[in-house]
This record gives sequence, C-alpha cells and structure tokens, in this order.
Amino acid sequence: MSIFDTYTKENIVRGAIVYALGEAVAMLILGKFLWLKMLGMMLLGGTLYALEIPAYFAWISRKTAQIQGLRGQFARAMLAWLYFNPLWIARHLAFGRVFAGAWAGLSWGLLATAGNSFLWSFPISLAGNFIIQNFVPVPHRFLASGIFSGLNAVYYALSAVWFA
Repeated sequence: MSIFDTYTKENIVRGAIVYALGEAVAMLILGKFLWLKMLGMMLLGGTLYALEIPAYFAWISRKTAQIQGLRGQFARAMLAWLYFNPLWIARHLAFGRVFAGAWAGLSWGLLATAGNSFLWSFPISLAGNFIIQNFVPVPHRFLASGIFSGLNAVYYALSAVWFA
C-alpha cells in the first residue's frame, strides 16, 4: 500500500475544512483572527496532513492487526499518540507562525512549548487517540482525528500563551 492510497478527495476536503475551522476557533478565542493563517491551515490540512495522517493511521492498523484485546487497543492508541509528539506539535505551531507572518516567533522555544503541551495533554490525548483508533472505522479516522485536532488547536493556541 502506497502513502497515496489514502490521499483521497474526501480526505483533502475534510482536512482543509476541519483544520481551518479548528484554527479559526482558536484564533477567535485568543482574539487574533487572521484570514491568511486560516487559509494557510486550510492548505496544510488539505495537503500535508491529508497525506500523512491517514497513511499513518492505515499503517497503525496493519501493524497492530494481529495484536488482540486491550493490548492491541492500547498499542494503537500509543502509536497514534506518539505520532502527534512534540516535534509534530512544534511543526504545527511553526506553520501557524509562518501563516500569520510572525517570523520572529520561529525559535527553538517552540520545542519547549510543544513539549509542555504534549505532556500536559497526555491523559486527554491518549484517551482521544484510544477512542479514534479503536472505535472509529479506518476510513473515518482522519476526520475524527481532525476534529480532535481542531479541539487541540484551541489547546495548542492557549498553550503557546500558557507554556511560552
């Protein structure tokens, strides 16, 4: 199976809409709405994220197919949780800074912010990934994850303030 097998029109549209909406809500909460940032996240959600996330979720399903019971469920949740690690979060925050034109905000400090965000969100992120990986059918996991990420976008936006 190729990485492009999961890069479908549905995932492109879903990623564009869900990531743009999640970012828009986060910006509105912070009182810093920027059209360019929302459009950038729309582009990101419909391209890179729509390509890599469904492919990784399909890989998780294949790699854990033989692991039964709670052990398999936990393995799927942990693999998904580890995918959205501090480097992924820092990259997401960096894209947000770029789309906002906030080049001065690009620094190694994003890794510290992302690390704190990752650790503080552990229980909720692991629970969310457990539900997505074990109760949502594979073709719909990207959408479910996108919605969950939209909620996390609010958290990441706030964590950039709280943990900076």
